[in-house]
Amino acid sequence: MRGQFRGFPRGLGIVAGSRVETFAAVRLQIDNSRWSGVPFYILTRKRLPVICTEVLVEMKGLPHSPFGENIESSNYVRFRLGPDVAIALGVRSKTPGDAMVGHEVELLASQGATDEMDAYERLLGDAMKGDPLLFAREDAVEAEWRIVTPILDRATPPHEYEAGTWGPVEADRLVAHSGGWHKPQPAPTRRSS
Repeated sequence: MRGQFRGFPRGLGIVAGSRVETFAAVRLQIDNSRWSGVPFYILTRKRLPVICTEVLVEMKGLPHSPFGENIESSNYVRFRLGPDVAIALGVRSKTPGDAMVGHEVELLASQGATDEMDAYERLLGDAMKGDPLLFAREDAVEAEWRIVTPILDRATPPHEYEAGTWGPVEADRLVAHSGGWHKPQPAPTRRSS
């Protein structure tokens, strides 16, 4: 599913009526016995409410809650790769007291952004030095293009969405049966000591 935010810049070499996407949502599967039936959802877009790169791994839910509750939430591991770095473990834990009731808890380990180079400065510097560590290998890039070319070749126009939102509502259908898209929250502000 592709999208483009309303008011996508014109000029600067971008022709009127351009169908260049600023939003892409994809559901992928790995065809082997280990990952059979496990969906992988990838969503990327410009003009978000939150700027970050985050991976959320939701664990398969239990057939019944140990606390006897009828809830839909599942345990998860969340990795924030930028601009702040964080690893979080989300679980359902017993609420203190006699009642067998649970509540959601997130254990968070984070490292705030530093004043080092931003990602593009680092990438350009490594390119000028000839350091290939942060660059994809040619065979990986060719494999990626084999996957996305059929999608890009489709004649369907991108769905419009407002800048500053989570994207076109049509993308919600892609994950409706899985509980919807994960919407990252801004990194917590740090208190100075």
